[in-house]
Amino acid sequence: MRLLWQLVAVSVFSVLAIVAQPSAARTANEDTIQDVLMFNGVYLFGDSIAKQDGPALERRLLSRSGDPIAMDSRPGRATREAVDVLEDWSHRYGLPTRIVMAVGSNDVFDPRAFASQVERTMRIAGPDRTVFWVDVYVRRTRQPGAVQAVDQRNSALINRQLEAAAGRHPRLRVIHWAEFLTARPSRIRTSLRDGVHTTVPTGQDARNQLIVDALTQPR
Repeated sequence: MRLLWQLVAVSVFSVLAIVAQPSAARTANEDTIQDVLMFNGVYLFGDSIAKQDGPALERRLLSRSGDPIAMDSRPGRATREAVDVLEDWSHRYGLPTRIVMAVGSNDVFDPRAFASQVERTMRIAGPDRTVFWVDVYVRRTRQPGAVQAVDQRNSALINRQLEAAAGRHPRLRVIHWAEFLTARPSRIRTSLRDGVHTTVPTGQDARNQLIVDALTQPR
């Protein structure tokens, strides 16, 4: 048991191993944000997975529907920080009718704090907007097996909380990234380069397609 907790402690201190990619946030400028509001586009708040995949997602969504998207994605971001930015944008600019939350991977270090942030998101969004939330899959393959097991257990806990929240909130729609990966074990190998981040282009294309499909379903 002591060894397990030592391994978990290592995983906590190596939080940046999940979403730590070089450089700072990718944040939309005000012109992009205003375009989204004018043309009823999409806001997205994410971590380093979304930061890496964001430009390709923007191109895919524009090609599919013509919708503009304004993103704020930062490496190492837990859900609480993403919701802070959502709240700030809601006060400074207002909100479109569709919001994507592509966060949760860093919450494997404190999964029980996740549910309250989902509830907070839904309060900010209000009853007339739809929140699309990408669920999480974390199993850091460069870490010892015991740490990988904790990652998987906590990912599952986060996803259960998300599904429970969707049952309470009709305007919360879960994008099932984890289910897509586990439906075929080979996808985990081909779609993830380290047990968390997408491979390019295979994993990136698959995850972005799930997001675009959700966003462009009849409202």
